[in-house]
Amino acid sequence: MPEPGKKPVSAFSKKPRSAEVAAGSPAVFEAETERSGVKVRWQRAGSDISPSDKYGLAAEGTKHTLTVRDVGPADQGSYAVIASSSKVKFDLKVTEAEKAEPVPSPAPAPAEAPGAPGEALASATEEKGGSPSSEAPDDPIGLFVTRPRDGEVTTGGSITFSARVAGASLLKPPTVKWFKGKWVDLSSKVGQHLQLHSSYDRTSKVYLFELHITDAQATFAGGYRCEVSTKDKFDSCNFNLTVHEAVGPGDLDLRSAFRRTSLAGSGRRISDSHEDAGTLDFSSLLKKSSSFRRDSRLEAPAEEDVWEILRQASPSEYERIAFQHGITDLRGMLKRLKGMKRDEKKSTAFQKKLEPAYQVSKGHKIRLTVELADPDAEVKWLKNGQEIQMSGSRYIFESVGAKRTLTISQCSLADDAAYQCVVGGEKCSTELFVKEPPVLITRPLEDQLVMVGQRVEFECEVSEEGAQVKWLKDGVELTREETFKYRFKKDGQRHHLIINEATLEDAGHYALRTSGGQALAELIVQEKKLEVYQSIADLTVGAKDQAVFKCEVSDENVRGVWLKNGKELVPDSRIKVSHIGRVHKLTIDDVTPADEADYSFVPEGFACNLSAKLHFMEVKIDFVPRQEPPKIHLDCPGRKPDTIVVVAGNKLRLDVPISGDPAPTVIWQKTITQKNKVPAGPAPEAPGDAGASDEWVFDKKLLCETEGRVRVETTKDRSVFTVEGAEKEDEGVYIVTVKNPVGEDQVNLTVKVIDVPDAPAAPKISNVGEDSCTVQWEPPAYDGGQPVLGYILERKKKKSYRWMRLNFDLLRELSHEARRMIEGVVYEMRVYAVNAIGMSRPSPASQPFMPIGPPSEPTHLAVEDVTDTTVSLKWRPPERVGAGGLDGYSVEYCREGCSEWVAALPGLMERTSMLVKDLPTGARMLFRVRAHNMAGPGAPVATKEPVTVQEILQRPRLQLPRHLRQTIQRKVGEPVNLLIPFQGKPRPQVTWTKEGQPLAGEEVRIRNSPTDTILFIRAARRAHSGTYQVMLRIENMEDKATLVLQIVDKPSPPQDIRVIEAWGFNVALEWKAPQDDGNTEIWGYTVQKADKKTMEWFTVLEHYRRTHCVVSELIIGNGYYFRVFSHNMVGPSDKAATTKEPVFIPKPGITYELPNYKALDFSEAPSFTRPLVNRSVIAGYNATLCCAVRGSPKPKISWFKNGLDLRADARFRMFSKQGVLTLEIRKPCPFDGGIYACRATNLQGEAQCECRLEVRVPQ
Repeated sequence: MPEPGKKPVSAFSKKPRSAEVAAGSPAVFEAETERSGVKVRWQRAGSDISPSDKYGLAAEGTKHTLTVRDVGPADQGSYAVIASSSKVKFDLKVTEAEKAEPVPSPAPAPAEAPGAPGEALASATEEKGGSPSSEAPDDPIGLFVTRPRDGEVTTGGSITFSARVAGASLLKPPTVKWFKGKWVDLSSKVGQHLQLHSSYDRTSKVYLFELHITDAQATFAGGYRCEVSTKDKFDSCNFNLTVHEAVGPGDLDLRSAFRRTSLAGSGRRISDSHEDAGTLDFSSLLKKSSSFRRDSRLEAPAEEDVWEILRQASPSEYERIAFQHGITDLRGMLKRLKGMKRDEKKSTAFQKKLEPAYQVSKGHKIRLTVELADPDAEVKWLKNGQEIQMSGSRYIFESVGAKRTLTISQCSLADDAAYQCVVGGEKCSTELFVKEPPVLITRPLEDQLVMVGQRVEFECEVSEEGAQVKWLKDGVELTREETFKYRFKKDGQRHHLIINEATLEDAGHYALRTSGGQALAELIVQEKKLEVYQSIADLTVGAKDQAVFKCEVSDENVRGVWLKNGKELVPDSRIKVSHIGRVHKLTIDDVTPADEADYSFVPEGFACNLSAKLHFMEVKIDFVPRQEPPKIHLDCPGRKPDTIVVVAGNKLRLDVPISGDPAPTVIWQKTITQKNKVPAGPAPEAPGDAGASDEWVFDKKLLCETEGRVRVETTKDRSVFTVEGAEKEDEGVYIVTVKNPVGEDQVNLTVKVIDVPDAPAAPKISNVGEDSCTVQWEPPAYDGGQPVLGYILERKKKKSYRWMRLNFDLLRELSHEARRMIEGVVYEMRVYAVNAIGMSRPSPASQPFMPIGPPSEPTHLAVEDVTDTTVSLKWRPPERVGAGGLDGYSVEYCREGCSEWVAALPGLMERTSMLVKDLPTGARMLFRVRAHNMAGPGAPVATKEPVTVQEILQRPRLQLPRHLRQTIQRKVGEPVNLLIPFQGKPRPQVTWTKEGQPLAGEEVRIRNSPTDTILFIRAARRAHSGTYQVMLRIENMEDKATLVLQIVDKPSPPQDIRVIEAWGFNVALEWKAPQDDGNTEIWGYTVQKADKKTMEWFTVLEHYRRTHCVVSELIIGNGYYFRVFSHNMVGPSDKAATTKEPVFIPKPGITYELPNYKALDFSEAPSFTRPLVNRSVIAGYNATLCCAVRGSPKPKISWFKNGLDLRADARFRMFSKQGVLTLEIRKPCPFDGGIYACRATNLQGEAQCECRLEVRVPQ
């Protein structure tokens, strides 16, 4: 295991990661090496993988890919990739393929109200011509499953925007906010035209949030934004709403586009027929000849100019208009509006100025365009008063005709400024607002575990380069004043927090906060301790051999001293000391008897001492005469085998001195135990005794290889048995036999191979709390031949790849309580086993788990009401709910002096109030309430004093609302719903009467509750008018209230209308009051007249109070009818009183003689009131030549170029409207230049004007 805080050198620049794949799908693993040409091998369960139908291998440069096709349960397991000396392991987990659960289709947009002037053109929740998908995507982007889409609606219509959020991985509902413009929060504007709805589908586990707009107005158009956030995630989506004006039938008039009008923002209509009266603006017609279109369609209305609306509105309307258009800076708005009103004179340099303000998102492009009155005028662009110079591609200046455009590409926050366009001594200004998107965290912080004095570096990656972030420790911001300890570093999108030398006080939770979220990680600092991974072992070597003492410690920077019998050992040519990484070695060549001693290694700075002993093995050779029998010279020869211990992976060398004359033959054999019988007792001492036991059967394997991993080398005086890289299979009893003609000798050597333990099984997690849990595991199946000294525990966040060690001292037990975890974060655990040889491989990770604590106790528990058998309780939610959310509440009660609590309701309840029923009358009870979540119940909150279950007598009292103390008026047909609250205990008896009589009939209904009484009439009639009385009674106590109900209707028409007198232009009328006034006062009369010829009625008098009147200003010679309507608070009468006969206005006897006029001749020869002018245009852009002519009769018009008639050329279009003549040249080229003439001819003569046209090619 690499040491925390250190990164081992690897041949891979990108390592493959473990994956979880559904059965039947392919699995792809990718790895990248530091350099190309490196041989890469893929393995599964220790065996190399070769290309086949199942596995696909690909290599391209430094990128290497392994593809597992049609993954099944058999493919689950551990894989590895090997390059040079680096090996990376990863796992493949196969899950069952799950069918996506259908998501219910969104509710259709509400139907438009009857009579609305328009209807929705497109739904925001579905595309035009299609329907939304009924299934949620498997891998949604961000938090949204379905994002709100742009929508269009006509004025008065309705539209609904929908957003869906996946809730399968969320512990509590997400927070959703809707905005209009940049900052206007729509949650505070909910009302008649705007509603917000939310729902949750438990089947598909999807949250649905809706923004519903009814009776849309033109001011509702603009940009909207939906933001959704959870505890550790954030996402947002922008969309637009377009509101179209309702277009009525009828012809469209071309001249309305040029008629001077005072209506700002009115649409333009185009037509080729009908001449309407009005003043035409011919100058606009000449300047904007491109507006002539034969298409009669209406252009989309332009977006409203809020500054023009504010300029024309009164100051009392400023706040309402600002809210409708999303303006929040009211002070800046008033300042800018004041400057605009000060300069209202018409500009002489600009035809079209800059808009008051522009808005653009960061990184996008913006174009600022003006139109000049003089196309040849020089223009300067200023930014914050400084002239903008052309520099690269950042600022682009364009000039096309009279238009001047400044284009700013890749806008940044530095471009948020005031801009001005200067032409001569006149200028126009605007402001550019650069909208910065929220900065999101793309790679979170990771927990770290370090020792005191080590360097700590937190790294986090955000979505925006150079973004402003804040570093916090335990909720407190780390400022620049603490730079002596903390160092902040920015590298593009990566942000670093560096602590050079960590102390115990630096431990805690560190957070990086941005405008779009925050990342949290924990730093654990432990005191510096040294751990011995491998200690030095005793050695027994012979003369001239090499002795190597080796140990491994946890810190590769630790130095140490080697001692011999307590004295420091000085290296020389025969004694060498080395330190490579964490391994320290002492090598002694050509061992002599003087080297036999106690050797120790003492690390510097730690109270630690590693000791071992070197034994010198003497070879005893006795002088023998010729024909000496063979003999093996060992310290302990005999039948009882000597045990030789070797660490797995190390080299095993057995050097056996021999003697004999002639030279003996050496035979090495290894005893193999048959496995067909289970040993029932201890093994025999030697293979020769196998015949005396029925439980053990041995076989012997001859070892005679002279090359390879296991080899035997024999010389005259010794035989050497060597094993390179000892393995578990090399363990056993080795028999050495020497023979010659004189005799033989035999020795048994027992070799034991010890190794690190096997990896333990995956640990199990239990007793999960708010920030702790209990981890349990089983010992490894094989301890490596050495007893397990303890265990090391590690944890990591589920989405992280960094494991953090939890203990430095070995754990002796098989369980451990892990603490200091973050609530709501998913963790995994794994464990290592450690013996004297070293540390095992890590166990598989435990099942993911999340620390969740129960909620705190509810607050403000109070008794709301008490009766003889019930008690009503209410409380407020707990102050701390935690990441587990809140599942509900449980209510319990017990008698005073008793300890047995009884549940008031089975299960949990979500409301914060409850009525506890069936309690014994007169008993004194205690109540308590607990909050529950997935972690279990929280602490209870109980009533401070016992509650006596007995109702308290309270005098009845009616609480008559103020609006019911006056006469209550309702129209006929309207519902009547009169609610009167009251008090009284026990529950009072309620009695209603009308005019002293009990209420009768089913039309008037009474509804009573413990706290109020309601008088309800579904449809009121005149008969329901009268005086009502309500009375409360409790035993001999009572309270009364009186209500006066008046049901009103429309009045009947007036009576007996007649004409009293008619004289000159006047008629006198008289009538009587209506017979039925509708049960209310008559407000007045409406008098109308109608011409006998047309019978169209016109109102003469309104709200007239008298019953007689004089109608004047009548036309002589016409006959008139008259009628009168009566009015009250409900409205006018349904019918009117009408005169039966028409009244004629007589003509006086006056004779009129027509005057005589002399006939005039209006004929006139053609003449040009505005001749053609020379023009210079750019090739490729449409050009127009305009002039104006007069003449009577209407002259015939002809156009010529260099004397040639242009009527047959399709590239030229000619228009003649109201004396204005226009020649349009479509996309001219240099050959279209020349002398153009316009000739007008009629019976009185002809006229002609000419101009020169120059066509320039852009450079």
